[in-house]
Amino acid sequence: MALLEALRGLGLPQWRVVAGCLYQTVWNSLTGRPRGYGIQDYDVIYFDPDPSWEAEDRVIGRVAEATRGGVGPVQARNQARVHLWFEARFGVPYPPLAAADDSLVRYASVVHAVGVRLEADGRLDVAAPFGLDDLFGLVVRPNPAIANRESHARKGARVKALWPELTVLPWPEGAIDSGPGHA
Repeated sequence: MALLEALRGLGLPQWRVVAGCLYQTVWNSLTGRPRGYGIQDYDVIYFDPDPSWEAEDRVIGRVAEATRGGVGPVQARNQARVHLWFEARFGVPYPPLAAADDSLVRYASVVHAVGVRLEADGRLDVAAPFGLDDLFGLVVRPNPAIANRESHARKGARVKALWPELTVLPWPEGAIDSGPGHA
């Protein structure tokens, strides 16, 4: 909650805390592991129509300052500029997005596609375009929306080693599978 409160105070457009820190927190609770177990970092997405690196770098600095001394490293990324660097880094094209939440449907696995933000009234706003069944069912299901077989397999192996209770489903036969997909 401290992280969400700090981020809410920044007033970033369309911001959310997303992916690993969320599903891993739930898995830790469901499996009796300590808070923070397995979490490498805390990912924040937002959408600023200014796709310049300079604008994103300013936000990265603001987020780092606001979250200093908090739960762990926080990485902020402007979803309006992912298409500018994604293919060079991951080998597959990535279409421009119109909103931060549009990125959720492109994550490597269905369970990754969860984001939350703390609203001004204290309410948690949850975005989960594929629902929450996999999250609470301890399932890592591939998301073949973009070519991400390698990313799904790599991330699935990592989390299975940490949470052996998980079911990691294989990449579907016939689905797009060239390139590593979303990080």
